[in-house]
Amino acid sequence: MTPGQTPVICTGAKALIESLERVGVEVIFGIPGGTILPAYDPLYDSKIRHILVRHEQGAGHAAEGYAVATGKVGVCMATSGPGATNLVTAIGNAYMDSVPIVAITGQVASTAIGTDAFQEADIRGITFPITKHSFLVTRAEDIPEAVEAAFMLARSGRPGPVLVDIAKDALAATAPFEWPEDLVLPGYRPTVKPHPRQIREAAKLIKQAERPVLYVGGGVCKARAYDQLAKLVEITGIPVVTTLMARGAFPDSHPLNYGMPGMHGTVAAVGALQRSDLLIALGARFDDRVTGRLDTFAPGAKVIHADIDPAEISKNRVADVPIVGDLAHTLTELNQDLQNGSNPDIGGWIRYLDNLRKRYQPDTSPIEEGVLSPEYVIKRIGELAGPDAYFVTGVGQHQMWSAHLLPHERPGHFLTSGGAGTMGYCVPAAMGAKVGQPTAQVWGIDGDGCFQMTNQELTTCALNNIPVKIAVMNNQSLGMVRQWQTLFYGERYSNTDLKSLQVPDFPKLAEAMGAVGLRATKEAEVDQVIKQAMEINDRPVVVEFVVHKDSMVWPMVAAGASNDDINIARDLAPDWEGEEL
Repeated sequence: MTPGQTPVICTGAKALIESLERVGVEVIFGIPGGTILPAYDPLYDSKIRHILVRHEQGAGHAAEGYAVATGKVGVCMATSGPGATNLVTAIGNAYMDSVPIVAITGQVASTAIGTDAFQEADIRGITFPITKHSFLVTRAEDIPEAVEAAFMLARSGRPGPVLVDIAKDALAATAPFEWPEDLVLPGYRPTVKPHPRQIREAAKLIKQAERPVLYVGGGVCKARAYDQLAKLVEITGIPVVTTLMARGAFPDSHPLNYGMPGMHGTVAAVGALQRSDLLIALGARFDDRVTGRLDTFAPGAKVIHADIDPAEISKNRVADVPIVGDLAHTLTELNQDLQNGSNPDIGGWIRYLDNLRKRYQPDTSPIEEGVLSPEYVIKRIGELAGPDAYFVTGVGQHQMWSAHLLPHERPGHFLTSGGAGTMGYCVPAAMGAKVGQPTAQVWGIDGDGCFQMTNQELTTCALNNIPVKIAVMNNQSLGMVRQWQTLFYGERYSNTDLKSLQVPDFPKLAEAMGAVGLRATKEAEVDQVIKQAMEINDRPVVVEFVVHKDSMVWPMVAAGASNDDINIARDLAPDWEGEEL
């Protein structure tokens, strides 16, 4: 609004939609209901696309998928009470994985808040620990500023979810629409530029190291610091390991990429961390799934820890050189410093890691002749779809196989639930990714357990022309839990048998929801059904692969164990001493 111009009087609902348009929202995933209903009336005339999901959790995960695939802020919307609480899992997932989403919820009238009114829930209080910030708006005139602030908070600093809870009477009331041209958030000033002294100290340690490792986390993806990371590797020749949330941030095909570290990491990646003398942690948080038993993690290594969130630095492992700042800026400045002078010869270190990688490659052969290997299926999906496809997974064994076997060559093309480990993430997140990247091929790789949690969003995909492709690894069980029962509970399979070959019939279920249903039960059929699915682009496709019930994810570090105790198969550890360091 220009100075002297009379502000337009409008309802809070109209102000909400106008505000969303101004911050550049293109799509909202949601379900209308009583308290949010006023907002759906002006939405009817808006240029914003609304996708009516079948469950609010699906709306939240779809917003996440859209955000990761596009780099924009994802938006979901729900009514009060159960509508809002159904968003909680997705909000928590976004918080753990630093995904920028804004969740807009209706709330009961301001005069009824605290009275246990119909469909009242203190969603702001419920989500307090899992949001960057939350707003409770009770006046129509406060809506534009709350929306602008929510989007600024969601995408800046360490990204994450923000909640905007709006009372129904605020949506119905009228007020002047005033857009905050110069928004100021007192006390919120994320550090973007790193301290030069810390950059110098980091460069000094790097130049002295004999066994350095770049421990790359999801923060590199959030900062979109891919080119700067590649430049750092080019300058220094330092080996790279990429966590689950950073797969694709540095191409797997590069000879210095040794894969994913951690509980189900490659032997080379785990060995690199454990035997390093310098960890250069970039946007990583020393998660327990990477470190194993913390007091035995990388015992001989000094630590450079760079992150935009100061709360992460030295939280789990004390940093010798802490660097707070945006990773794109941090790596740019570090690269400039490292270009001056020579770096040490680490050829012996590289040879050691190369030998580990060569000796301990993943095995995709079937454990029983004539029964499909899920590893083989996932590898073939990756090979036939190619590195330009977007791959989305659920959580469990198929997730770990996907992390190892898919072609992780492009940043932002691998979407998965990391910190929260949310079963049911795959289908709705794939839907969101496809909405964000409509011309790209999007493959969801799911398990039969995960798929049965949120597959109703296939109906949403069918009705909204969102032709995702979902591969279901049907091992008739909760596979990862069964693996633990096999290894640690004496093969006592308590409540992990899903009987998925009896009920449901996945291809028929897919057909009932407007998708194409396909099935493969033997190796000769795998390429055929994958190619058939890739040729169908006018509706969603579900491909069921009937795989062996007892396929296991290897390597594996048992929960609470040291990374040094990694196994490459049951009762079989790598020969660490067989390679000279």
